[in-house]
Amino acid sequence: KIGPGLDESNDLGAMVSDKERDKILELVGEAENEGAQATEAGTAPTTGAFLAPRIVRGIEHGSVLTRNEIFGPVVTIMPFTKENEVLTMANKSDYGLSATLWTNNLKRAIKMTSQLQVGIVWVNTWMMRDLRTPFGGIKTSGIGREGGFEALRFFTEPKNVCIKY
Repeated sequence: KIGPGLDESNDLGAMVSDKERDKILELVGEAENEGAQATEAGTAPTTGAFLAPRIVRGIEHGSVLTRNEIFGPVVTIMPFTKENEVLTMANKSDYGLSATLWTNNLKRAIKMTSQLQVGIVWVNTWMMRDLRTPFGGIKTSGIGREGGFEALRFFTEPKNVCIKY
C-alpha cells in the first residue's frame, strides 16, 4: 500500500521530492525506449512525490538503469547463466553501495560476497543491519563510512605532536 509514511498502514512512502520521482520516471522511460518492459506494481496517490514500484524486464547490461543509482522503488530483472557473468555485470558498475544475493548455497554466498565490489552485501535479506557496524559504498557511491568505529576515523583528524622537554 502506497501513501504517507507517517501512516503505519502504508508499506511505501513518498520519494524525497517531485524532482527525484520525475528523474526516476524519465530513466525508466529511457529504458523502455531501449527495449525494456516496465510493469507498474500498485497504484500511487496522484498528489505528492509518490511513485508506484516498477519491475523492469528485458533490460541489457549497460542500459541507462544499470548505469545510474536509482534511489526509488525500481527493480531490474536480468537473467544470467553463470556466476562469473553476473559478477562481471555487478562489478562493472561505477557504483558500489550495496548488493543483495539470494541463494540456498552457503559456499556460493561466501564466494560471491567476497567478490562483489560493494560496501555491504545482504544475503537472503535486505536492510538488516546492526547500527554499530560500518555502512557505506565504494567507487562513486558515497564517501567514507557511517556507523561503528570507522565513522570516528572519518570525523577526526589524527595529529602527531613531538616535544623535547
